[in-house]
Amino acid sequence: MGTIERKEREKHEMREMILSAAKNLFIQEGFDHVTIRRIAEVIEYSPATVYLYFADKDTILCALQEVGFRELYKRQQILVAIKNPAEKLRACGKIYIDFAMENQELYDLMFIMRAPMKAFESLADWNVGRDTYEVLQSIITDCIAQGYIKSPSPQIVCFSMWALMHGVVSIFIRDRAPMISKDQQSSVINGILDFTMTEILDK
Repeated sequence: MGTIERKEREKHEMREMILSAAKNLFIQEGFDHVTIRRIAEVIEYSPATVYLYFADKDTILCALQEVGFRELYKRQQILVAIKNPAEKLRACGKIYIDFAMENQELYDLMFIMRAPMKAFESLADWNVGRDTYEVLQSIITDCIAQGYIKSPSPQIVCFSMWALMHGVVSIFIRDRAPMISKDQQSSVINGILDFTMTEILDK
């Protein structure tokens, strides 16, 4: 391995170490209570080292969120094999739910913990998050075009479905439904998805 390759590997490893430490601290202590100095203490480097890689902790949280959005978008790619838009819509909802429940801490950082939108000069720079949302909106647009959903606005249907699914998984991730046991959660969530599909699809 040459000098350039070694330096790039070391930079990558340092960046990943910062992200790993920050992720654990954000989850354990809360985003607002964590400082760059605190992250530096955990990785046993100076705050100046952290600042070489990230401008501030908003930028760090943004990078962690992008990890999650890339994984979610990757999972969404299997939807291209489904031709029926109604079936594709349900599958999209299932992918979202499974991702959230299988990656609860990461989902918390992505959607429940405050989003660091000021880390972007404009929302147009937030490509990875926008791409996952546009997958859902595109499917809903096809459902409307083919008569599966009666609505003049794909955006309203899209946001409604996302808000419902987000609300459901957030309740379980934050343990706000003690009346439903852990072993019942999966069937309840899938039942809600089925109910939602029944209600929004044209009978």
